[in-house]
Amino acid sequence: MTSRQPTGERLLLEELPDRWRGLREAGPVRYDEKQGVWQVLDHETVATVLADPATYSSDLSSLTPTQSDFETFRQGNFVGMDPPEHRKLRTLVSQAFTPRVVQGLGPRIEAVSARLLDEVADRDRFDLVDALAYPLPIIVIAELLGIPAEEHRLFQEWASVLFGGDQLGEAPDMADLERALEAIAPTVREMNDYMLDHIRARRAHPGDDLTSRLIAAEVDGVRLADQEMVGFVALLLVAGHITTTALLGNAVVTFDRHPGTDAALRADPDRIPAAVEEVLRWLPPFPELGRRVTRPVTLGGHDLPADALLMAHLGAANRDPARFDTPDAFDATRNPNPHLTFGHGIHFCFGAPLARLEARIALRMLHERFRTLVIPSYEDIAYQNPAVIIGVRHLPVEVGRP
Repeated sequence: MTSRQPTGERLLLEELPDRWRGLREAGPVRYDEKQGVWQVLDHETVATVLADPATYSSDLSSLTPTQSDFETFRQGNFVGMDPPEHRKLRTLVSQAFTPRVVQGLGPRIEAVSARLLDEVADRDRFDLVDALAYPLPIIVIAELLGIPAEEHRLFQEWASVLFGGDQLGEAPDMADLERALEAIAPTVREMNDYMLDHIRARRAHPGDDLTSRLIAAEVDGVRLADQEMVGFVALLLVAGHITTTALLGNAVVTFDRHPGTDAALRADPDRIPAAVEEVLRWLPPFPELGRRVTRPVTLGGHDLPADALLMAHLGAANRDPARFDTPDAFDATRNPNPHLTFGHGIHFCFGAPLARLEARIALRMLHERFRTLVIPSYEDIAYQNPAVIIGVRHLPVEVGRP
C-alpha cells in the first residue's frame, strides 16, 4: 500500500509520532482491543521487556500464522529465537560477520555510492530512493555474500516483494498476515533455492566472502547447517537493507523539514553520526517488536496471561519525556541519545553497525556532491505501508551543484 500526502496536510511521517504520543498518554501499558495485543509504551518498561527473554519470548511461532516456505527461514533467523538456540547461532554468525568485516566495507560503500550518484550526475531532479537509498544496501549485501554482479537485481526484486506491504492494511490482523504470507511465499521459495545453490557452490569452491566465512565458522565443533545460513541471509537482507533504505529517506525528509539542519551538517560533517542517531530515534524504521509472554506476569499495573502477544513500542519509548529532554523536538546534536530503535539486550540489532555506516557515508557523499538538496513537492512523496516499515517508497529531490 502506498499513500500520498497532499500539500497543506501534515506528512505521514509527522502524523505517526502524534499517534504514538496519544498511545503513551494512556499509561505505560495498554491493551489494544482491535488487534488483541498488549502494548508497552514507555522507555523503562520497553527496555525491561527486551532484556528479559525468559519472560518475554521472541519465538512467536505459536501465536502467528505459519507457512511452510517461511519455516525454512526460521532455522537461521535468530531474531525469532530464545536462548540457548539464539546464543548458538549468533555466536557462530558473529565469527564470520565481525565488526572488522563491517568496518572494512567502508571503501566499498563509498565506491558503490559514487557509482550510483554518477548515474544521476546530469540530472537536477531524481528519486533519491530509486537512485541511492534502495540499491546501495542491496548491492553491498550481495557483494558481501559473493553474489555475482549480474545477479544483484534478484536481491532487489526479492526485497521489493518481501517489504512492499501491498497485501496489508495499516492495522493488519492475523487473517491479513496469513494472506500476505501466502502471497509472498513463491518469492521466499525462489530466494531459498537460490541461496542454497550459492552455499553449496561455495562449499565446493570457497572464496573470500561472507558465505565462505559462514561455512567455515565453528564453535565447540558445531557449524552452521546450510538452511541456517539461508535463514541468516534472509535476516541480513532485512537488517542490512531495508533499515538503511528507510533511514536514508527518513533523514533527508527530516532534515528538509527542519530548516538549518542540512546546512549545519554540511558545515561540520563530524556531526553526521549524531544526526543519524537522532533520525533513528525520531522515526524508527520498525517501531514495534513482538514478544510472547511465557508466564502470567504483572506489567504496568496490568495482569498479562501466559501466551499473550505483547508489542514493545519503540516509537513511543523513543519519545518518552521521562528519558529524553524535549522528546518531541528534533535535535541533530542530541547527546546522549539512548534510543531503542535497534532494540536492547541479547537481540540488539545485528545489522546496526552496517546500517549506521552506510547512512553516514551516503549522507556525507550527498553533501559532497550537491551544494543543495531539497524536496520540491511533498505531494510527490510516496510512503511505505507503516504496518510494515516507517519510511518513504519514492522521494523526488532537487539538487544544486557547486
